[in-house]
Amino acid sequence: MNKKTLSRKIFEVLNNLFMIFMIVIMLYPLIYVVNASLSDSNALISHKGPLWFPIKPSLNAYAMAFSNKLILTGYINTIVIVGIGTFVNILMTSMCAYPLSNKNLMLRGPVMKIIMLTMYFGGGLVQSYLLVRNLGMLDTRTALIIPCAINTYNMIILRAGFEGVPESIKESAMIDGAGHMTILFKIVFPLTKATIAVVCLYYAVEHWNSWFMASIYMQKDPDKWPLQLVLRQILMMNEVSAVSDLSMDQQNNVAESIKYATIVIATLPILCIYPFIQKYFEKGVMIGAVKG
Repeated sequence: MNKKTLSRKIFEVLNNLFMIFMIVIMLYPLIYVVNASLSDSNALISHKGPLWFPIKPSLNAYAMAFSNKLILTGYINTIVIVGIGTFVNILMTSMCAYPLSNKNLMLRGPVMKIIMLTMYFGGGLVQSYLLVRNLGMLDTRTALIIPCAINTYNMIILRAGFEGVPESIKESAMIDGAGHMTILFKIVFPLTKATIAVVCLYYAVEHWNSWFMASIYMQKDPDKWPLQLVLRQILMMNEVSAVSDLSMDQQNNVAESIKYATIVIATLPILCIYPFIQKYFEKGVMIGAVKG
């Protein structure tokens, strides 16, 4: 085995130091938010400089957040929207991607170009609002699911994954009497689970972080607001009273910390789920890169 040269050792040391520096840069905002959420609000306001540890640790911000109905209903609404919405997204996207993955499909090229056109041109917000209103979906959760049932970019990724399934397997299934739906759900899906996991993650994160469409379509009933819209009310409008029944003095004592506490509450589920599907995420992204 060849010994490492001096220049190689220097390179590895500098490279490791650089990577450590980048890790600190990326992790520090998360560390700051967590520590700020666990700090006393008054002490946090007067604090200057980096925040590596909580100042006068307190859980008042979390107690205030979880004690209010708006935060809890927002969490439930978001979970429902993410669960049902992601299922609808995967179902509709796969139903579109599967036929387009067939190279023998008639007019495959023109249809694909028309679909891709929607990535660059849309009807606009006013037209979308009028359509949702005329369909009777205003102030309903379906307004956050049906209009965005298919994302063109995700469909292209899924189509690329489906194209990786050998045609011989599909032909053998057809000879045995399997239809296209059977081939899709019992053959193609199991063989492309890495790509499907990636698309599921994309859709789930999109639903979890969505607040703009909710602010447009769900203005009358706060009980149907998703968590991110509640979070926006707190962060952008500083409406601490909107999420708490505490007295004014108690609100002032925790007003600053609750902003960071709600960020942690909204972000933690995604951070917990991602490590379990990371291996599928890496495989799926590579498939999309090669086949797209």
